[in-house]
Amino acid sequence: MTKFSDLKLDPKVLKAVAEAGYENPTPIQAQAIPEALEGRDVLGIAQTGTGKTASFTLPLITRLARGRARARMPRSLVLAPTRELAAQVAENFDIYAKYTKLTKALLIGGVSFAEQDKLIDRGVDVLIATPGRLLDHFERGKLLLTGVEVMVVDEADRMLDMGFIPDIERIFQLTPFTRQTLFFSATMAPEIERITNMFLSNPVRVEVARQATTAETIEQKLIELSPTRRDRAFSEKRAMLRSLIAAEGDACSNAIIFCNRKIDVDVVAKSLAKHGFNAAPIHGDLDQSVRMRTLEGFRDGSIRLLIASDVAARGLDIPAVSHVFNFDVPSHSEDYVHRIGRTGRAGRKGKAFTIATPADEKYLAAIEHLLQKPLPRGEAPEGFAEAAAEARPDRKRSEKSEGRSTRSRSRRGDKGDKPADKASEKVADKARAERAERVEAEVLEAVAQEAAAEVEAKPAREEPRRESRSDNRADNRNDSRNDNRNEKSGEGRSRGRGRRDRDDQPVVGMGDHVPEFLMREFRAKAS
Repeated sequence: MTKFSDLKLDPKVLKAVAEAGYENPTPIQAQAIPEALEGRDVLGIAQTGTGKTASFTLPLITRLARGRARARMPRSLVLAPTRELAAQVAENFDIYAKYTKLTKALLIGGVSFAEQDKLIDRGVDVLIATPGRLLDHFERGKLLLTGVEVMVVDEADRMLDMGFIPDIERIFQLTPFTRQTLFFSATMAPEIERITNMFLSNPVRVEVARQATTAETIEQKLIELSPTRRDRAFSEKRAMLRSLIAAEGDACSNAIIFCNRKIDVDVVAKSLAKHGFNAAPIHGDLDQSVRMRTLEGFRDGSIRLLIASDVAARGLDIPAVSHVFNFDVPSHSEDYVHRIGRTGRAGRKGKAFTIATPADEKYLAAIEHLLQKPLPRGEAPEGFAEAAAEARPDRKRSEKSEGRSTRSRSRRGDKGDKPADKASEKVADKARAERAERVEAEVLEAVAQEAAAEVEAKPAREEPRRESRSDNRADNRNDSRNDNRNEKSGEGRSRGRGRRDRDDQPVVGMGDHVPEFLMREFRAKAS
C-alpha cells in the first residue's frame, strides 16, 4: 500500500502530515500528487469527501518551498466557490505548511478590504480567494497575477452552478500561460470540459470513481410524504423532520439539514428551536462573522443541528457528521451527491434522509438517473402522525390565516359547501326577506293613518305661519321621506311619481324674509 513517504513530498510537509494523523493517501491523492509534483496539469474527478483538498495542497507547498514572494504578486492562486470552502483550504494550508516559512492571504467577502490589502502588499506565496473578491482587488489596482506559478480551481462544477465561469475565464487570461493548472471537481459538466480544453495543457486525467457516485458508507433513505392539503405541506414536512430526528435518538449526534431556499432555512431553524432542538441556520445572507461562528459551534459540538442552504453543501470538511437530512429535494441532481457527501467521510458510517412530496417527482427522477439506481424507500417514523396532528391548525385558525370566514364562504357559494347547507341558507334568506317586508308595511300604514288624522284636525283655511329655513328643510325632508314610503306602498302611483295632493297641504312661502341675492340686478347698466 502506498504511503505519503513514497510520494516525494518535502520532509517538512511529511512531518506535518504525520502529526495530523495521516499515513496512507486516498486514491485521488496517490494518483494526483506525483503528477502535480512533476509540473503537469491535472484534471481530478472524484466524489466529495475523498481528500481532493490535500491532493493539491501538499504538492503546492512542496513546489513553493524554494523561492520568495513579491509585493502584490502572489506565487500561487487557489480559487474556491464559497467563503466556507476558501476558509477550509486556508486551514489545511496552515496545518500542512506549519514547518515552512510560506505565507498566505485569504480574500473572501464579508471581510475588510484594508486588512486584505496589508497582506497582499507584504507579498504572499499562496493566495486563496473567491472569484468575486479576487476581481474586486484586481480592479482596484491592488493585485497583479502575472507572477502566478500554480493555479488551482477547486469544486469547478460548483463554480458553474453559481455563475462564476465568466469570472474564471477572465482570471485565467490574467495569469501567465506558463502556469501549472490543477483542476478538481466531483462532476464534469460539458461547460466545465470546455474550460479544461481551453486553458489546460495536455492534462493528466485522474478519475478514481465514476462521476457523481455516492460513498458506499452512506445509508440512504427516501421518505415519501403525501400532504393532507397543499397549504399544509410545509408544516407537515417540518413535523416529519422532527419525527425522523427523534426516531434516530442518540445515534444522531449531529446533522446537517439542507433547504433549497434561504427563507426556508430560517423558518426550519426557528421551528426546531421552538420544539426544543439545538439548531442554528447558515446561509449566504448572514454576515461572514456569524457564519464562521456558527460553523465553529457545529464543529466543537455546541450546535447539534445545522440548517443550511447549498452554500454549505460543498467542501465543508467536518468528519464526524452522523446524519444529513434533505428537507427539500435538490433541484439540481448533482447537489444531492454533494449534500449527502457531508456524512460518511473518511470511511465513517453515515445516514442520509430525503423528504419528498409528489411535487418533487421530476427532481427525484433526475437524481435516480444520475445515480443509475433508485433511492431506497423508507417508512415514516411512528411519532409522525401525532406530530403532524399537533402541527395541523384547526379550521377557524386556518380560515383566518387564509383571509376567509365561514360566513363569506357561504355567501359566495364555494364549491366546498354541502348541498344541505345551501338549501338551509336559502330558506333563512327567504324568511328574513318576508319578515322585513311585513315590518315595512306596518310602519308605512301607521305613518299614513297619523297623516290623515292631522289633516282632519286642521281648519279648512289657515293663515300661513312664519317659519325659519331650518324648519322648512326639516319639513321638506319629512315630506320626501313620506313620499318615498307612499311610493313604495303604491299609494301615490295613480297621481304620478313624486306628486302630492296640493288641496290637502297649505302653501308655505318664505314669509317676510327675502334673500339678498334675489334683490340684486344682474343686467348691465347702459352707459
